[in-house]
Parts: sequence; structure tokens; C-alpha cells
Amino acid sequence: MSAHRQNIFLQMVFWHFFEVPKEILKAWRNFLLFNLHYFSIPLLLKTFFSPWKRYQEYYGRGFNLGRYLEAFFANLIFRILGAIMRTFLIITGLLIEVILVIAGFLAFLGWLILPVVLILVLILGFRMLFP
Repeated sequence: MSAHRQNIFLQMVFWHFFEVPKEILKAWRNFLLFNLHYFSIPLLLKTFFSPWKRYQEYYGRGFNLGRYLEAFFANLIFRILGAIMRTFLIITGLLIEVILVIAGFLAFLGWLILPVVLILVLILGFRMLFP
């Protein structure tokens, strides 16, 4: 049956309940993937104990115990700082991911119940006009 010969109400129902929900789910997926890449969560997990901003103290040539201990503890501090910063960024990214999941679910659910809300508002409006 061609699109011109279909009932406009059936076209609207098909559009509202089949076409648009697919697009909402695609957009929701894109938001979730964007956030994952924006915070680089997989990369942050892979490089969790790497030095922050690649700061590194070099040990130098030869053996000097003082210089060796200074470089060792400086590198240890850079790695601890890297782990702390990455923990903060991972937690922030995951928190925003949870917020996006909830917001996407509410938007999807809101779109699906929108016709029911419209009908209820029309009924309430007519009841207020004609008590």
C-alpha cells in the first residue's frame, strides 16, 4: 500500500512508535559513546599507574645513591599523582555515564507516553471548560 493511500492516523502512529524511538535510541547510544571517549575511560584504565602528564625524573649516569633515591621517589609520586587524577576522571566519567543512562531512559519513556499525556490533558481541559 502506498504512503498516499494510508490513513494519516496510522502513519502518525507508525512514525511515533516505530521510527522515532529508533532514532532516540541511536542518539542515546551516541551520547553514551561520546562520553566514554570524551573521558577516555578505557585508556585511563590501561594507563592507570603511568606517571601523570608523563612527568619523569631520570636517574642519571653512574650510581649515586642520593640521586637514585631522589629520582625513585619523584617517579613514585608522579605515578601516585597519575593514579589519583585518573581515579577522579574515571569516577567523573562514569557518574556522567549513569546520568546519561537515566536521562536517556526518561526521554525514551517520555516520548512513548506523550500521546497518553496529550489525551489526558485534553480530557482535563474539556472537563474544566464544561463542568
